[in-house]
Amino acid sequence: MKKALAALTAGLTLVASLAAQAGLAPGKTTVLITGANRGIGLEYVRQIARRDWNVVAAVRDPAGAAELQAIARAHPQVVIEQLDVSDFKAIEALAAKYKGQAIDILLLNAAITPKYASAFKPLAGVDFDMARQSFEVNALAPLKMCQAFMDSVAASGKKQIVVISSKGGSFSEGPKMPMMYEYRASKAALDMYMYTLAFETPKKGVTLTLLSPGQVNTMQGMKQPNAIEADESVSKMLTVIDSLTPGDNGKFLNYEDRREIPW
Repeated sequence: MKKALAALTAGLTLVASLAAQAGLAPGKTTVLITGANRGIGLEYVRQIARRDWNVVAAVRDPAGAAELQAIARAHPQVVIEQLDVSDFKAIEALAAKYKGQAIDILLLNAAITPKYASAFKPLAGVDFDMARQSFEVNALAPLKMCQAFMDSVAASGKKQIVVISSKGGSFSEGPKMPMMYEYRASKAALDMYMYTLAFETPKKGVTLTLLSPGQVNTMQGMKQPNAIEADESVSKMLTVIDSLTPGDNGKFLNYEDRREIPW
């Protein structure tokens, strides 16, 4: 009875996995992107879809992601999945759904960015609830994604984990002023988690690299001085990603010139 039950469970798992992968073309490079509904994440989906690669686009609210849905209609190999990266059970469920599917590039982009009211306030204005949320989403969630999808990445051809970080989390290159306490600390924690994980990834043949996307205009109707558009940032980051080798494992690289950014 136990053997029959185990076989049935395995069969149901395989059916669910195959159903999840139904939109993915066999034999093509597969990229899983978090935070794929807007800004940099959406632009990654757009440009990678043009390469005719498979894309698993993970978003919190698929129904509200109109632009992403339009891309998926135009490119059948783009599959949209609902995922709140702060829900670790949901991450585990998504990984189980795609068990057996090789993920060539795990592209961890989802983040809480400093667009909240306290971001530019000094110590007296620090929002500790936002700090906790930022730590959970910006630092812990990428580590959990790595844990959940590591075997899928290791089973692929490219074997790459690419994490979008920020110079804001760098002690060397971050702003030299009291601002973005919540965001900068969360990105510094992210960097340390990934730096530490990079001592482990070579054992699986996986290359883990962090990227700075530059200062990017991601808010509609608002232009930041000296900022670039998402299409330029992503295009240049993809050039860096295309050039990655195992020697880039554990490095934090600039989007434009591939310069290694100090921690």
